Amino acid sequence: MNTSQVKIMGIVNITPDSFYSGNRFMYVEDALNQIQKHIEEGADIIDLGAQSTRPNATMIDPDTEFKRLYPILNEVKNLPLSISIDTFYAQVAEKCLSIREVWINDISGGNIDSNMLPFVFHHKPTYIWTHSRGTPNTMQTLTDYHDVANEVYRAALNFITQANAHHFTRYIIDVGFGFAKTIKQNFELIQNFEKFQLLNAPLLVGVSRKSMVYKTLNTTPENALNGTTVLHTLLLLKGANILRVHDVRAAKEVIDILSQI
Repeated sequence: MNTSQVKIMGIVNITPDSFYSGNRFMYVEDALNQIQKHIEEGADIIDLGAQSTRPNATMIDPDTEFKRLYPILNEVKNLPLSISIDTFYAQVAEKCLSIREVWINDISGGNIDSNMLPFVFHHKPTYIWTHSRGTPNTMQTLTDYHDVANEVYRAALNFITQANAHHFTRYIIDVGFGFAKTIKQNFELIQNFEKFQLLNAPLLVGVSRKSMVYKTLNTTPENALNGTTVLHTLLLLKGANILRVHDVRAAKEVIDILSQI
């Protein structure tokens, strides 16, 4: 298997309420230590998030989000590594881009802030479009699909059509595991994941320690690494290009093993 183009995105959550207790870094020094750890273990991208997007999370405003992000981003502004900002606010994206080049990782796919897609199409940062519905507080009530894989595919294709119309090509597609989807629907997406290669776009997957893993195994996020590794292996075999993870070393080991096949 050719894994030379597979990338690892290491998660750094600057929030007090991330669903996984092992990835909450409200202090600058702790966040910087985690960034260094991710880099040493093989991360290609660091994803900074200052707002919890777990189901039923309470949204914070753009100013509060940026105040959490700023001291960390300022410290890594010269880091020779891709930095991603997990935000759905165009205002936050703009402020972060004024500090250094960053990717924008929008879990709402432009649906929460109507200014996000116009901003992205104009300024052209690398943009991760994620399939979702509603907000973190409402998404788990919006899981009515006739065929989840086909509907997510059509939504992604619609975004790509919009992007192409604006001569924007720096996009990455995330099918949105856990966002407005039941556990059964998440596994349906995995079963049909090869379909998304037809989009001819890089595919990012975020399944690390999520409820689709720990609830299926009747355990906790803290004990969901083994199940996460199983899904990472399967998704790479089905065409994933970027793994968004809490545990960089474990993800790197998956890639290294698959490279021998």
